[in-house]
Amino acid sequence: MKYTVITGASSGIGYETALAFAAHGKNLIVTARRREQLEELKSEINHNYPDVDVVIRVTDLSVSSNAYKLYEDLQGFEIETWINNAGFGNFASVAKQDLDKISAMLHLNIESLTILSSLFVRDYSNVEGTQLINVSSGGGYTIVGNAITYCATKFYVSAFTEGLSHELKSQGALMQAKVLAPAATETEFAKLSFDIPEFEYHGTVPKYHTAKEMAGFMLDLYDNDHVVGIVNGLTYEFELRDTLYNYVASTR
Repeated sequence: MKYTVITGASSGIGYETALAFAAHGKNLIVTARRREQLEELKSEINHNYPDVDVVIRVTDLSVSSNAYKLYEDLQGFEIETWINNAGFGNFASVAKQDLDKISAMLHLNIESLTILSSLFVRDYSNVEGTQLINVSSGGGYTIVGNAITYCATKFYVSAFTEGLSHELKSQGALMQAKVLAPAATETEFAKLSFDIPEFEYHGTVPKYHTAKEMAGFMLDLYDNDHVVGIVNGLTYEFELRDTLYNYVASTR
């Protein structure tokens, strides 16, 4: 039995992606900090797709050592797709940003993603049909004012994943590495980024997608051989692209 792992599955894009993959008959391992929301997700999937197996793992990946523990805990499962969706943002000037929050963001958005990606590639790069999908952002290709540090983390995600895609192809590996780059999406992202109790997208954000729409884009990327799935920041159309960063192949 094969599984798709989705981190950050307790809400937003991760939650909706789990539902979308379940609708396609994919067994799931869903992880996040909040057990109650994961249990709700499992119950919804069990009700709508009773043949899909759902495994819950509660963990806080802003503590990067937990990435190793999570991966070790999943050694008994055969994994075909790993989706690193967990992450959060921050809106503040560099001089005024909360460095405790920034430290947690760096651990989650960069360190844990890199650890989990590396371990998955190490074990599965030559397994037919495997995919690694890392969730970046439009802010991983364009620097957004007042979100400089967040964008920097997502520039890392984009560059790391695109570079990994080049590396896997140069090695003749069977795994595909892909990056999803959403723009504004109706999730908990904004209220966590601004550290406010609630945020209403309707009437506040001129253009945005729902988390369910973004999960559909995730499936489009999964079903395609392109490396990058990105929302055009002007038209808000979803585009499947080849790698966007310049790449120089190693001579060694």
